[in-house]
Amino acid sequence: MKKRILARSIAALAVAIGSTSAYAHDEGATEWRLFVADQASPTVSVIDATEKALIDTYELSGPAALHRTSSGQTVFAVQGSQGRVSAINTGIAFHDHGDHADIDVDAPERLDIELTGERPAHFVEQQGYIAQWFDGEDEARFFTENSVLEGQPEIRTANIEAAHHGVAVPYQHHAVVSIANPDDASQRPIGARVVDFEGNHVGEDVACPGLHGSAGSGSLYALACQTGLLIISTQDGTPEIEHLAYPASLPEGSASTLLGGKGLQYFIGNFGPDRLVIIDPSQGEEGFQLVQLPTRRVHFATDPIRPRFAYVFTEDGQLHKVDVLSGELTQSLRLTGPYSMDGHWNDPRPRIAVAGDNIVVTDPAAEKLHFVDANSFEEVDEMPLEGKPFNIVAVGGSGVSHHD
Repeated sequence: MKKRILARSIAALAVAIGSTSAYAHDEGATEWRLFVADQASPTVSVIDATEKALIDTYELSGPAALHRTSSGQTVFAVQGSQGRVSAINTGIAFHDHGDHADIDVDAPERLDIELTGERPAHFVEQQGYIAQWFDGEDEARFFTENSVLEGQPEIRTANIEAAHHGVAVPYQHHAVVSIANPDDASQRPIGARVVDFEGNHVGEDVACPGLHGSAGSGSLYALACQTGLLIISTQDGTPEIEHLAYPASLPEGSASTLLGGKGLQYFIGNFGPDRLVIIDPSQGEEGFQLVQLPTRRVHFATDPIRPRFAYVFTEDGQLHKVDVLSGELTQSLRLTGPYSMDGHWNDPRPRIAVAGDNIVVTDPAAEKLHFVDANSFEEVDEMPLEGKPFNIVAVGGSGVSHHD
């Protein structure tokens, strides 16, 4: 069944997350869906986050890392151990009408499309353009979300000269790709360059020793280096790269995982095992501030709806609210038993997603999801989920129905 909903605002569209719920003619309506990958079994569960009910479960080839597109229309499941990337239509699509947006809601569907290749790794999406990196291949692949949803992905490639664990950032006519370490391609990349899809380099290469970690925030995209960030902007559609160095006031260290703010333009990353760094690129070297955590970090996420806040889960079982303006932990809540960061990097540990007014935390040891009210910062519900619920993304949003 398809229903058309008038979104309350473009802001609500931008933060779309989702699940199923009741609709009313010209009244407020909300859809929130969670996609949860199991750490041990090759499955993705689709959950109605409002009703806390399982909608469907999809079998994959292997355990997956999940990535949602900015539109919220597609979730990609990257199965690195199996060399496969699968796509799921979330069943939620928005249509921009200028002063409002409509939303179509259908059943989710695993698409009959699969990319195969050697060691698929980093996935990057911007404005419907997607780059899928394969660590074992000497070219990166690019396609659009629309072509995937239409069932015929149109693949373009860009040569990266040597297979390595890197990243590509997609634009309409160009891409930014990492540069392999010429002495040992198994080491982290040493820089980044702009290329087009005819095999040309555009401009000069930019040094970025130890490149790992990337994220977008507003019109900017950032790559993390041992020396600072590469900030990518576009002029006339062509990417331009500038290096933003870590200030001398920071202790030794660097970020290797980045997230980008929504609503506020900032980046947040790890900086050692028990600190986060918040970066406002508009403030140059003055825009870095560290956040000290009580114990080692397990996972962190930004809040697209309340842009002033991000959340971090620490190995002592606590969820913390981070004020990204002050750089302070403003609230903490114990949710689970302890999860040590010792052991394998991919051991099952909690992950965070923000679904409307809920912060949802997976708890693989207890086989459940925790639901925390984002405003009161109190746990309001939990949902059992068999297996080891691990990676999680959320899609959907709120709106007003044109008609029923």
